[in-house]
Amino acid sequence: MDNIRSSGPFGSELDANLLDADYASYEDQEEVEMEAPPAIQGDERRLQVRAYNFWTEQLGDRNYPNIEDLYPEENEGFAPYGVLLDFTSGIENPSIAYVGDAIREECNLSEEATYLDQVPARSLLSRITDHYLQIIANRAPIGFEAEFVNERNINIMYRGILLPYSSDDDTIDFIYGLINWKEGASQELAEELELEVSSALVNTPAPIDTNQVWADGPTAGLIDTNDDASQINNEASFAIDEIEPSANDSLADWLHAARSSADNAKTADARSRETLYNAIGRAYDFALVAEQNPSDYQMILEDSGMKAQDRAPMTPIVKLIFGSNYDKTRVTEIATAMSYAKRINLDMGALSKELSSFDGGLKGMVKAERKAKKIENGEPEAVIAVDPRDALRAAPVRALTEFAGDGDEFIVLVARRDTDGELALVGQVDADAALTEKALRKTVL
Repeated sequence: MDNIRSSGPFGSELDANLLDADYASYEDQEEVEMEAPPAIQGDERRLQVRAYNFWTEQLGDRNYPNIEDLYPEENEGFAPYGVLLDFTSGIENPSIAYVGDAIREECNLSEEATYLDQVPARSLLSRITDHYLQIIANRAPIGFEAEFVNERNINIMYRGILLPYSSDDDTIDFIYGLINWKEGASQELAEELELEVSSALVNTPAPIDTNQVWADGPTAGLIDTNDDASQINNEASFAIDEIEPSANDSLADWLHAARSSADNAKTADARSRETLYNAIGRAYDFALVAEQNPSDYQMILEDSGMKAQDRAPMTPIVKLIFGSNYDKTRVTEIATAMSYAKRINLDMGALSKELSSFDGGLKGMVKAERKAKKIENGEPEAVIAVDPRDALRAAPVRALTEFAGDGDEFIVLVARRDTDGELALVGQVDADAALTEKALRKTVL
């Protein structure tokens, strides 16, 4: 059984540059704050940071990066530790489109293993089964860190990240995972050491407290006098007091209040869905007040070196409040949610509560606004991908000569393997330069 050390989108200590990424799945689940295994650090952590940055670069302004842009075997830094799961054949048992050499060797994975249920049960790759459904539910990257005892009775400490990809920018039909690991002591050795440490602790004399404590002194209120092992709680709370501006306050006061909420949302020990939604609500309130005070708002923008954006009016407000260096993806999401609140004429002070009750939270509201915008612009809605296998199984056999004639130099044909092992040609893949190029790169000569 895995011993999960931290959970949430990326763990709690990935990198200072990923502070904002820690919100990635808070819309759907609460973070579990736990200490990460000390062995998983340094280069091991940076792999996940680089993977997330790589994913956001491919994301652009889409909902998900396009799977056609991903070549997992060509990125030398990721290739040995990567795995690509293909859900086009079904969510219950995805096929393995790619697996890195390092993972294949660690898991003793044969070339015949092409589906996830064919992976050895107590192997590193089987750990993905515990996490990939979170991606489908949260529709966002998921980081995980844990340890388990493998089939060789070796304790494996591993850290990974799963990144969603799509073929139609709507359905998550591919997941790209990166995992690295370190081997710990065997189970027998670990139990031996644990026994020795426990024995040593039993024989260690208790420390003598020489510090005098007064009931009315500086430590008053920090001591639990009902506890025989009274201890002073030295953990400080750094949450910033919330400011409640009034209708008579200036726009600058409203900005200060919103920034205070944003600072609370970014504080390490106060990072949660509630504080984030509260900060977004304050940002929206500031936007409503700014709308009533356009000259003051213009002055604030000029002082901050920013400009109003007709196409994305909420974006400068989010940057004003959360900071100009705030994660670009998160800025876009917050601005989009605020635009949706404006679209439905949400009252001041109501957005935080609306986010908490909205189906899917922040990401759900972002999706609702993007859908509404597409309808407003007359764009067609994304077509839900249909599994073509049943139709291809029943398709008539076609002759190779049917595809002869003028056209591109290389084309991609589809054949099925019938029950007798014979191959039956059934069709041609629509001309797509990126798809054809990818097929050519994977062609075995």
